[in-house]
Amino acid sequence: MNAFKAFKARVPIEWSPHLYITLARGLPGTRKLHRRTLEAMRLRKCNRTVMRWNTPTIRGMLQQVKRLIVVETEEMFKARKAQQAAHRALCPPIVVNHLPMANSSA
Repeated sequence: MNAFKAFKARVPIEWSPHLYITLARGLPGTRKLHRRTLEAMRLRKCNRTVMRWNTPTIRGMLQQVKRLIVVETEEMFKARKAQQAAHRALCPPIVVNHLPMANSSA
């Protein structure tokens, strides 16, 4: 199980008026119909996320390109972003001092 599926397993899935769609796989080698569907959803580059309304039209488009994308509800998206922010906050900044060392021999 990859990390994203493990993360999705921890968040309860509920109905949401918004869907967050992320392009997970590249476009080269895909069908022209799939590329045009992704272009209609404004997904042009990998790892880009767009928010769309949860409508039957959008769900049909998602069904067509389901192997190329990752779909999250609003709660899942917010939980993932909060987890990423918490992970970044744990890393202290790197401080580099370029001043010469003071001689302590006097």
